[in-house]
This record gives sequence, C-alpha cells and structure tokens, in this order.
Amino acid sequence: MYVEMRNIYKTFDGFHASDDVNFQVEKGHLAALLGPSGSGKTTILRMIAGLDMPDSGEIIINGRIVNEIPGSKRGIGFVFQNYALFRYMTVADNIAFGLEVQKKSKTEIKARVSELLELVSMADLGKRFPHQLSGGQRQRVAFARALAPNPQLLLLDEPFAAIDAKVRRELRAWLREMIKQVGITSIFVTHDQEEAMEVADRIIITNQGKIEQIGTPEEVCQNPRTDFVRSFIDYNIK
Repeated sequence: MYVEMRNIYKTFDGFHASDDVNFQVEKGHLAALLGPSGSGKTTILRMIAGLDMPDSGEIIINGRIVNEIPGSKRGIGFVFQNYALFRYMTVADNIAFGLEVQKKSKTEIKARVSELLELVSMADLGKRFPHQLSGGQRQRVAFARALAPNPQLLLLDEPFAAIDAKVRRELRAWLREMIKQVGITSIFVTHDQEEAMEVADRIIITNQGKIEQIGTPEEVCQNPRTDFVRSFIDYNIK
C-alpha cells in the first residue's frame, strides 16, 4: 500500500473530525474521499498533507510513518479548491514556483515547465496571467504546478467545486486521463457522488468522522454496507 491511515483520531474543540479512521490506497490508484459537508473528508486530506496533525494514530506514505515529517518533506503535490494561483505571476512562473523553491537550475525549470504546459494542453498560454484564463484553464495550471516538483502523491481538495457544470464534466475525464498518464497515486475530496463514481477507482465514504465503506464505485453502488451509505447513495441518485 502506498498511503495508509491507521487508527487516526482528530478532534477540534471536542468535535470528533476523525474517529478511528483506517484505510489504504494502493500505488498508482485514484481514490475519492466522498461524503457530506462536515463528514471529515477534508480533515483527512489535510492530515495526509501535513497541514493538520492527528491526535493519535499513524499516517504512512510509501512505508514510512510521516506524522513527525513536515508536509514539505512528504513528497506531496496539493491542488486547492480555489486554485491558489499567484495572481501577479504568469502561468509559466506559477508552474515553476515549486521548482525554484527546490533550487533547480534555470535550464531544468524551463524544460519541466515546457513539459507540463504540453501535458495540460496549454503550451501557448505560458505568458498569460491567471485572470486571463477560464476556470478550467486555471485548474489545469494548478494541476501542473502541483506536479512540477515530481511528487509521489497528489492530493486534490474539491478540485472542480469552483467550475461551472459543463466544464466540470469535461475536466473529470481530463483529470482521470492525466493521472493515469502520469501514474501518480492520488486522493481527492468531493461531496459529489457522480463525480466520485466517474473519476475514482476507489471510493472512501465518510460520515461524522468515521469511514462508512470502502470499495470500487460498483461495490459501493450495488452493495451499500450501512444505512448511511444506502441513504446517501439513494439521495444523490435522485
């Protein structure tokens, strides 16, 4: 297993955001943390990223317990819900940011940025600024920036939430294809069942800080194991 959460507990002012969370994600897989607002899915993502610390339990990435390792040293790329692009930097400079932090040479940076612009089909847009792009294009830039330092794990927090419905559907297929092409282990947060079923090959359903069910999209839809999963799936299908 590439990512593993073992007996994770996390509270905020007495609220159990994570209550004995256990799951595994295999290397190269794309997993979705799916659940209603407040169910604990974003807290899980933030703990894996090193942005929050669990009260107890172990976070394991590539066979190594990372609880005490800073997020910047975990080999993770993070795509935020609101893109978090630097407004006064060009597309190319946004993508290059993580490489500059790593103190890569100008030659390496230029080559990597060019490669990623091609990957996200934006080769001619490197000199534009974020405000000159559509929502879908900004999300592609955020994806490229996260991939630039060659992370071994990609985390995405509601990656399509700020995009209109038509573009969202197009980006779902695009994201799945890109992750498959790059071959990077990925976990994304969503409250949208259709999105999770379409994009992920593994679904982790959260509710009130607990994991209700883990399985393939087919398993979750056809064999819900708890009353919550059954009602949540039914509610979202209607």
